[in-house]
Amino acid sequence: MAAMKKGTKLTDKPKDYMLRVRMDKETVKKLDTICEYENITRSEAVRQGIEDKFSQIKK
Repeated sequence: MAAMKKGTKLTDKPKDYMLRVRMDKETVKKLDTICEYENITRSEAVRQGIEDKFSQIKK
């Protein structure tokens, strides 16, 4: 078995892709408000938003 790098998290769905987006200040404030209210990271909020929108079009 290959040695794991220190700090490597074991997960069923590794996050291999990084996405960079441009947002205005107001949108970032909204994102941060959501994150604080839900106690989640920005990345998780974006992933949840994508899942919500995807489920709307797949009905």
